[in-house]
Amino acid sequence: MRWALVKVSLAVTVMVVVAFAVPLGLVIKEMARDRAFTNAERQAAAMGPTLSITTDRAELERAVASTQAGAEGRMAVHVPAGEEDRAGALEIGSRRAERKDLETVRNTPRAATAEVAGGSVLLQPTALGSGRIAIVEIYVPQDEVTNGVTTAWLVLAGVGAALIVGSVAVADRLGIRMVEPARRLAGAAHALGEGKLGARVPEEGPAELHSAAVAFNSMADQVVQLLANERELAADLSHRLRTPLTVLRLNAASLGEGPAADQTRSAVAQLEREVDTIIRTAREAKPQTVAAGPAGGCDVAEVVRERMDFWSALAEDEDRTVRVAGIGRPVRAPVVRTELAAALDALLGNVFRHTPEGTAFSVDVHNGEDAVIVLVSDAGPGIADPKAALTRGNSGAREGSTGLGLDIVRRVAESTGGDVRIGRSVLGGTEIRIWIGLDGWRSPDERRGHRPRGRGRGRGRGRGNWPRLPRRGARTSEAAEA
Repeated sequence: MRWALVKVSLAVTVMVVVAFAVPLGLVIKEMARDRAFTNAERQAAAMGPTLSITTDRAELERAVASTQAGAEGRMAVHVPAGEEDRAGALEIGSRRAERKDLETVRNTPRAATAEVAGGSVLLQPTALGSGRIAIVEIYVPQDEVTNGVTTAWLVLAGVGAALIVGSVAVADRLGIRMVEPARRLAGAAHALGEGKLGARVPEEGPAELHSAAVAFNSMADQVVQLLANERELAADLSHRLRTPLTVLRLNAASLGEGPAADQTRSAVAQLEREVDTIIRTAREAKPQTVAAGPAGGCDVAEVVRERMDFWSALAEDEDRTVRVAGIGRPVRAPVVRTELAAALDALLGNVFRHTPEGTAFSVDVHNGEDAVIVLVSDAGPGIADPKAALTRGNSGAREGSTGLGLDIVRRVAESTGGDVRIGRSVLGGTEIRIWIGLDGWRSPDERRGHRPRGRGRGRGRGRGNWPRLPRRGARTSEAAEA
């Protein structure tokens, strides 16, 4: 396509240059010839008054010498002999014209030009008083006839060549501007088809190709996002099975009649429900969305109560002190109930898996004006590298950990514009803070009366800016918050 544009531009420009330059060159040549002979006619006309007054040789020679052509030896005057006054024929200057040409002009009488060696001559007839016809001959050299023609033709040729080169260069640039985006788009499409998901196209070029590049990049981003969502969904759904499996593992030694057996059976039922969820999700493959408006989301306090009821029996079996605060009244947040429950199960499951038996832990819910904060704290050994622990798939060197639990929590928080932070708890171990954003979700009436207990969105994220936990007591109940 690029070379096709260059060839078309070259052909069109050459045709235009030839169509205009050749006639213009001929006109310039003709103008130079006309200029030379017009000057010769003016020189010949200057002798007319003198010839009408006298035919004296001396006078005529002085008159010829006074002209530019006479001074340069390019003028001759031919006066025929008179029959009545018996005057002799006069010929002043150097004659270059043929005798027959002189006789032809004298018989006509009319100005004429004739070709001679080295140029041309202008023969201008002039009537004398006696009725005779004198002829003034002006020699016009060939150099004067073609004076400036060669230069003009060279200028025309240069201009024509410049136009051709310029048009070819412009066509080549335009061709590159059109072809290169299309070539890059095709290359990126091939790369994406080969599995290179990072292939993108610069959004430039003509309007059509720019739109195609924007559409391709949007499609590629969507493909990458869909694949990432599928991978995360599969990993997260699989990770949810770890919670009931943990319970089964911890209670396997105490099977039989009694609370431990009932707890095991409850865990098995939970496992079955999670498996059913995986099957339904795999079949439907539809992402969950958060309902908009004050009526959407879920009650964080209710979810915490439900999950703590599930984990409290196991905590009692392992002699763990449990403190729950902030769940005495409804706390609505823009998150899906099942997602929040999965996040809490992931955090509480980590406490049971990675801290020794008898280690205390707590769950605190803080309801602010612009956010809901959920703190899960324990008195365990803590996390050596909090930043690495928040990286998806990084287990933090913990045995038996997939590293997906904290990522589930992080995605739940970030879906509301919040985040997840890891620090040291007042219990001496790890404190994981889930910041669930409420900006633009609550109505003004709901926000009135609620003063933020935590940091604002634009403040620092250090440990000193986190909400202060209530003073720890031994196994606080829900009524403590009230």
